[in-house]
Amino acid sequence: MCGRYAASRKPEDLAGLFEVEKWDPTETLAADWNVAPTKDVHAVLDRPVRDSGSPDPVRQLRVLRWGLVPSWAKTPDGAARMINARSETALEKPSFRRAMAARRCLIPADGYYEWMTGVEELELEQQGKRKRPRKQPYFITPADGSVFAMAGLYEFWRDRTLPDDHPRAWWATCSVLTTAAETTDLAGYADGPGGGPRSLADIHPRMPLMMTPDRWDAWLDPATTDPDELRDLMAAPPPGLLRAYPVGTDVSNVRNNGPQLVEELPAPEEATLF
Repeated sequence: MCGRYAASRKPEDLAGLFEVEKWDPTETLAADWNVAPTKDVHAVLDRPVRDSGSPDPVRQLRVLRWGLVPSWAKTPDGAARMINARSETALEKPSFRRAMAARRCLIPADGYYEWMTGVEELELEQQGKRKRPRKQPYFITPADGSVFAMAGLYEFWRDRTLPDDHPRAWWATCSVLTTAAETTDLAGYADGPGGGPRSLADIHPRMPLMMTPDRWDAWLDPATTDPDELRDLMAAPPPGLLRAYPVGTDVSNVRNNGPQLVEELPAPEEATLF
């Protein structure tokens, strides 16, 4: 899954990276090293500009709320539970299939966090014994320092309890697509004691679906509707693009923020995992 990530790039930098044609400088977000569900996030999408008179899609940088609310939902109460959509089933699931057909986006990140349970705790759990789990956070990020473009879906939801001219009458929300975590060796993996997890699957069985630049245009294009083509676009990216390293447990508290959260530790903080 993806439940926390870092996004520190400036909107003007994102506009350049994704060849954005339209974005509102007054609708921008500050750098955030602890993005959590229900927060506002930057997203890149292709859609016609409202009131422009043209039906042609335009590459835009928008601010969306993380936690998708389907257009048909009666209330937004379940948004915090819909931060992720499984790529394997999103084409069929009622909550996501409409968005999959025409409302796909990219959600830029520096990388994402995942928590790994220590070996001792896993063994006790398998034996049916209870013990407070000690989880070490890891930061997973492109090895070359490039942007981590997470495949996403977005939706618009109308709050019928508010008048049309109310600023909160419409909600724009999104979800991150996930896929099976890579089982291949991580970039820079060093075998032997202290080498860390060999693969992302050692940390967690799921990961955000990473979109490489060669797939951005087709993924964002609303005209891409063929299910087989969409499945091809959601194939796992080439192995070896990501690295993972331990970070401090301060990230586990959503109230903490700042670039120190992604600082690499020489070894896991909570427990010796390897």
